[in-house]
Amino acid sequence: KHSFNALLKTLEEPPPHVKFLLATTDPQKVPVTVLSRCLQFNLKRMSKQQIQSHLQFLLGEEKIDTEAGALALISSAADGSMRDGLSLLDQAIAYGAGSVLQAAVESMLGAISKDYIFKLLNALVAQNASALIGEARNIIERNPDYQRVCAEMIALLQQIALFQSAADIAPEDDPLAEHIAALSEKLSSEEIQLYYQIMLQGRHDLNISPDEASGFEMLMLRLLAFSPDNDSTSSQPSEKKSL
Repeated sequence: KHSFNALLKTLEEPPPHVKFLLATTDPQKVPVTVLSRCLQFNLKRMSKQQIQSHLQFLLGEEKIDTEAGALALISSAADGSMRDGLSLLDQAIAYGAGSVLQAAVESMLGAISKDYIFKLLNALVAQNASALIGEARNIIERNPDYQRVCAEMIALLQQIALFQSAADIAPEDDPLAEHIAALSEKLSSEEIQLYYQIMLQGRHDLNISPDEASGFEMLMLRLLAFSPDNDSTSSQPSEKKSL
């Protein structure tokens, strides 16, 4: 508070040769008395496509070998910030010894290929517990960032829901559009919403699991356990068998 009061005095009587540029991600924390003396510009988050396009341009100018899948991962991890995207790109170039390759970026970010996510969802759609746990353990063997894996799965469910909705919104990831369209035909809107909520809660529960690997495996079993049983026509309890 004292710092803002001192700043306010300077803003009221600024030196003629000084221009102030204030940047913050929490403008609501700046006193109204300061905001009222500022010309405000609200900068929007950049889309993944904008970040990826700019990173591709920079790599082309620098003659650095790259893969589209690697840039897609970086632009997604940048979360709307070009500054973060450039920082991650620098790390990826160093990590990949002068190249930006998908496998290296996945390792650097603790991410996994979306092929694994599609395999999980396909096993879930088929209600194949063995395949689901098998694919989950394939992911666990790669020692990923489980929070990021869950985030990728949640984002994919959101794209499927948008594609399936009356809004008829095309998938953001063009290379994956065919897979998203196929899954949208196999999953009902109720199932997508249910899996979305389970994944949201499960992502939070990972923090209190004995370890994240077992928590992730349990989350996959939870998805399977709460899948709607389309074959059941009644909810009559079965008779207990005598011992």
